[in-house]
Amino acid sequence: MSTPAGNPEGSSSLPERQKGEGESKGLPGGPSKNAIKKAQKEKEKAEKAAKRKEAEDKQKHEAAASDVSADDYGQLPIINPKERPNLPTSSRLSELSEESEDKAICFFAQVENARVQSAKLAFLVLRQRTETIQAVVAASDVLSKQMVKWAGGISPESRVRVHGLVKKPKDPVTSATLSNLEIHVQKLHVVNPAPSQLPIQLEDASRPVPSFGTEEQEVKEGERPMLSLKARLDNPALNQRTPQNIAIRRVKDGVETLFREFLHQHGFDSDHTPKIIGAATEGGGTVFEVGYFATKAYLAQSPQFYKQILIAGGAERVMEVGSVFRAENSNTHRHLCEFTGLDFEMEFDYHYHEVLDLAEDLLMYIIKGLKERYAAETAVVRKVYPMPEFQLPKDGKVPRLTFAEGIQLLRDSGEEDVSEFEDLSTTQEKKLGRLVLEKYSTDFYVLDQFPLSIRPFYTMPSPHPTSTTDPKKQLSNSYDFFMRGEEIMSGAQRVHDVTLLEERMRANDPPLDPGSEGFKSYVDAFRYGCPPHAGGGLGLERIVMFYLGLPNVRLVTPFPRDPQRLAP
Repeated sequence: MSTPAGNPEGSSSLPERQKGEGESKGLPGGPSKNAIKKAQKEKEKAEKAAKRKEAEDKQKHEAAASDVSADDYGQLPIINPKERPNLPTSSRLSELSEESEDKAICFFAQVENARVQSAKLAFLVLRQRTETIQAVVAASDVLSKQMVKWAGGISPESRVRVHGLVKKPKDPVTSATLSNLEIHVQKLHVVNPAPSQLPIQLEDASRPVPSFGTEEQEVKEGERPMLSLKARLDNPALNQRTPQNIAIRRVKDGVETLFREFLHQHGFDSDHTPKIIGAATEGGGTVFEVGYFATKAYLAQSPQFYKQILIAGGAERVMEVGSVFRAENSNTHRHLCEFTGLDFEMEFDYHYHEVLDLAEDLLMYIIKGLKERYAAETAVVRKVYPMPEFQLPKDGKVPRLTFAEGIQLLRDSGEEDVSEFEDLSTTQEKKLGRLVLEKYSTDFYVLDQFPLSIRPFYTMPSPHPTSTTDPKKQLSNSYDFFMRGEEIMSGAQRVHDVTLLEERMRANDPPLDPGSEGFKSYVDAFRYGCPPHAGGGLGLERIVMFYLGLPNVRLVTPFPRDPQRLAP
């Protein structure tokens, strides 16, 4: 049986064709009418976009050609020239005064904020460290509208180079620290732009931290949420730009400078002792263990032993500024696992109070120096963290109480749970600080003659008797310094007689072996006629914290180390 013409062999009929299939100009298998219409629309759309872009490019080209400020603004290339360019020396905002009016200057700064007021006017607030000034970008015959628009769109925290004239504003600019001056911009270039979205806002970082131990607090209506301490510390490159943090760093530097200055004036030499040691000499429970090639090592808890060995070696008076490591799992407002120690040690002739007198003078020198040299920085911090001015004794004589006298003050105030032979709690220390302030009108005082049982084995026992013959209830020639009721220094006369030192070590709880690897070189130093000596160790961060009245010691260091924090 034959098949119909055109029908595939074995098929009895043609398959049914879908509607619209192959209906393009009668050609079977071509695009549909809908597809052709869609393609035509896409083509027209693309042609319109191309024409629009061509018109925009032409407009931009014409605008650029007519931009009188084309060379006076924009993004600079990366600063990495082969040779030093012959450009004007940059100015410091802190050096400007009313006598600077009409002076042409060039300076670098961060953009604190920028805004366009109109097509012909933009304002910026520019910052150098703690100083800010308003900059005005105004269109004129020599400054284009394009430059005005561009300047008003610069992202906050971008680094810029500015050329301009110093002028006096019509009215004081309350949003800037230099309120009686402003800059009339002539040239403005971005050195390094900041992104439009920052991880934290400096406006938030410039406000107080939440109370210690809380990351979130109730926000009053109309207020911004408080920025947590963690968020600040996680973003140090931005957080450290705030005026109060810059001021805190300056005060911190000031304490170290004053410490060195005073001790140099009094015959002390500076030295640097090891921070990697071979034995946990001052208590294994609070020491960091580290790998040291094929053996173990430890991070030094203090330079105490080395200071004493230097005294035995004829140093007479020695000081050190260096890192101190404490593996204490203390998550309080005043504890760090790494802090900066200000240590000193010196010989004396007749009585350890010779050293205590000098130590009191040292602290008075530091605090007076902060008041005189860092008043501006202190004022910046207190705008954020209000605190009464640090009080010193009006007669210049530091109250020096015995530990027993401090206990009696607490008892007289109604405190019952205190003992003459047990250390004070933080709460009791603070209360005693308030009592001393009320009685002596000072935030700085000294406690002397601490119980021997709560001091290290190398502390000299006191010759003063107590009300008991119990050997565990004896006194020591030791002292602590306090600021605003919290400890900032611990010190004492050291045992310089080798026989007594060995006795004290063996009587320690737990007993210590004077001949062990960690102690032998230390004990041997006292076998060769070591002079009587005493000293102390101060915590740099604590001094700054308590002087400024900050709520947390982590505000004093950009990169704190505590049990919860190992980065950045």
